[in-house]
Amino acid sequence: MPKFLFVYHGGGPMPAGKAEVDAIMEKWRSWMGGLGDALVDPGNPVGKSSTVSADGVTHNGGPNPAAGYSIIEAEDLDAALAAAKTCPMVESGTVEVAPIVEM
Repeated sequence: MPKFLFVYHGGGPMPAGKAEVDAIMEKWRSWMGGLGDALVDPGNPVGKSSTVSADGVTHNGGPNPAAGYSIIEAEDLDAALAAAKTCPMVESGTVEVAPIVEM
């Protein structure tokens, strides 16, 4: 089955307190649990990124820095996009979906 990379961008402000952190984490646990065996790698958040180009290095990540990633399996791009639409990240950011090309 094809695999898809979800790259998370953006996100809201830092949670204000433990209750808010717990509520956000519960949304993520619920979403990931709903993916079942389709979730290949739950991924992780990422730290402040740097972007390398022919013009040099941009240390602020550029205009739309990555915030984290996951890898899922889906029948096709439409199914992967449907899964991304239900991701908690779309409430405060975006999910970039790309097929992983096996080499």
